Amino acid sequence: MEFFDDARTTYAAANAGTLYWMLQRPMLGGGFLNTKQNSLTLKDYGLEDGTRGPDFTYGWIQGRGLEALVGHAEFFEQELPPLAEKLDVAGRRLYGLLAGLQNPDGHAYFCYGGDMNAVYADAAGTVHAQEKPELIYSYSDAFVAKGLVAAASRYGLPDLADHLAYFDRVIAAIETGRFQMDERRPLSLDSLAMQADDFGPRMILLGAAGMLKRFGHKAPLTYADRFIAHVIDRHYDAESGMLRNVPGEDSCNVGHGIEFVGFALDYLDDSADPALIGTLERILVSSFDKGFVGPGITLTVSIASGEAQSPHCPWWSLPETIRSAALAHTRTGSDESLRVWKTAHAAFFGRYWRGTPPIAYQTITKEGPVDFVPATPDLDPGYHTGLSLLAAIHAADQLMSTTRISG
Repeated sequence: MEFFDDARTTYAAANAGTLYWMLQRPMLGGGFLNTKQNSLTLKDYGLEDGTRGPDFTYGWIQGRGLEALVGHAEFFEQELPPLAEKLDVAGRRLYGLLAGLQNPDGHAYFCYGGDMNAVYADAAGTVHAQEKPELIYSYSDAFVAKGLVAAASRYGLPDLADHLAYFDRVIAAIETGRFQMDERRPLSLDSLAMQADDFGPRMILLGAAGMLKRFGHKAPLTYADRFIAHVIDRHYDAESGMLRNVPGEDSCNVGHGIEFVGFALDYLDDSADPALIGTLERILVSSFDKGFVGPGITLTVSIASGEAQSPHCPWWSLPETIRSAALAHTRTGSDESLRVWKTAHAAFFGRYWRGTPPIAYQTITKEGPVDFVPATPDLDPGYHTGLSLLAAIHAADQLMSTTRISG
């Protein structure tokens, strides 16, 4: 009980701090979220920082941020109403901007230049105009679709049906081989032809299922069971208990495996097959035990040897572990899930969380924090950290309530 209570207090304070920090910063482009700060130096990125700077807006981050604003506004309505009001003001503004970006051609893009045209930076850092094929979708589409659906649902906006249709098109693209994972190259059939059969797209879109269910959108949910079954059938290695990134290959992105568990448990209700819950908990524990190599969770692990394949330990996989372990523990009550939860909690708040300001180091190695950007230079807008901790808050509340009733 004491750990659950302390964890809940810590998570709510951390999320409130991050959101206040984010909202008081000058917006990008009249309303886009601005988390363009170096997590080591605490210096804001400037024009001299190229694609890290304020001239470049990342659709990825803004879509994630919109989903986070909406999710936290709902929570803080009861906990801290003045913050909820600020979140809703920012959410409505960001919704309008993202809907305006997505509407003309039905897509969102990873990065936009100063003129808000889609661009990408190649391996050499040269910026090019992005191709815009109608039938190819991407992670940016996924994140923006989730954000638009969440905002339109909360605010009762008239374009909700269009946003749900957009979401359905992203699902269809994944299932018909038209979803491109690498957005740092032209969106094209040639790029798709080079792409591995990674479970990442299904994992990310599974992350919308719990949100859709909470808003009462039952029709789109049929995809979630298919995605869970597909990932376990094709990617689960029963011997190691981990998910292979690509069937038949050795590499395991342990953070993605843990994230998959959290999204699945957020969606599955009490009628779920106990064997499936057991498999999900095993993926969590095995992935964490193999991946937690020092300061945090390494990017990738060899299935065959169990050895870490990268010195980099990004921040995001620890709050994702907190979410997954908390949700698993509400289902199983196992010592293993609680151990993983407590260990991830201690590592994140002991090594990554800066406190002042309320942000985390993006990446740490055994030598300490390093200037390594996992995906986008913008810091987390309450998505990986905030929404993960928010799910753990609800899990802690459930566990404490159950304990009081049984006591």
